[in-house]
Amino acid sequence: MFVSRWDKAVADKAPPELRNRLGIAIAGRTYRAYRELLASPRWRKLAQAGARPQRLLWGSTGTKDPKASDTLYVEALAAPDTIDTMPEKTLRAFAEHGEIKGLMPEDGGDAEAALARFAKAGIDTDALAIQLQRDGAQAFVKSWQELMTRIAEKSDALAHAG
Repeated sequence: MFVSRWDKAVADKAPPELRNRLGIAIAGRTYRAYRELLASPRWRKLAQAGARPQRLLWGSTGTKDPKASDTLYVEALAAPDTIDTMPEKTLRAFAEHGEIKGLMPEDGGDAEAALARFAKAGIDTDALAIQLQRDGAQAFVKSWQELMTRIAEKSDALAHAG
């Protein structure tokens, strides 16, 4: 899940008291659903047969808002069975002054209350999820195409070098 993209998408639409809170709320909801899945009889049966759970991956956890803490997402999203692919700048900031005050609650904490406040402010998180998925897929396709072009250029250069 690309966390900060949620906040960036609503930065000019969310009231000031909700700034930089949507990504964390969506992550809380996601983590709750994940923990519920792992506690389900269906999953326990799979685990007994040797299945291993896939961990949640928090991506885009570098803070985009210069007014927010540079370790905001890292501190809020610390939880068992998750991976945080934070950028180097965020990793260095966390090493210098970050602090984990507690783990993300398995029940998502106040995620649903926060999401209700966003809905009341006119933010449609379902529509935003669809848009972010489209944008994300387009970004991956663009990166893939650029990579393939670069590889072809390098291959061509090497073929003509010798």
